[in-house]
Amino acid sequence: MKKIGKVFFKDRLAGFIEQAEGEYIFTYASEYLLESNAQPISLILPLRKEPYREKTMIPYFDGLIPEGWLLTIAEKNWKIDRKDRMSMLLTVCGDCIGAVKVLDASEEN
Repeated sequence: MKKIGKVFFKDRLAGFIEQAEGEYIFTYASEYLLESNAQPISLILPLRKEPYREKTMIPYFDGLIPEGWLLTIAEKNWKIDRKDRMSMLLTVCGDCIGAVKVLDASEEN
């Protein structure tokens, strides 16, 4: 099953992250790119139409996932393997500290 998340920046839909065919892909939403006050979600992910692609979890998003004892709690509570970074991102990053949040959109497709 393809996993996909909606990425919000300051409560505005900024883009989508997905895991498909052995890679992770982040794409800014075309509507977001057209906004006059659009900002990148991170300095390492500047605004652009082309998707960002990585063989492993995109480092910015990997940094949103809890570490240490919080990761252990998330792993035990939701029964998610800590190596399944996409499932962890979609499960625990809907209420992150900061301006970015990721909500699971896999069910919508």
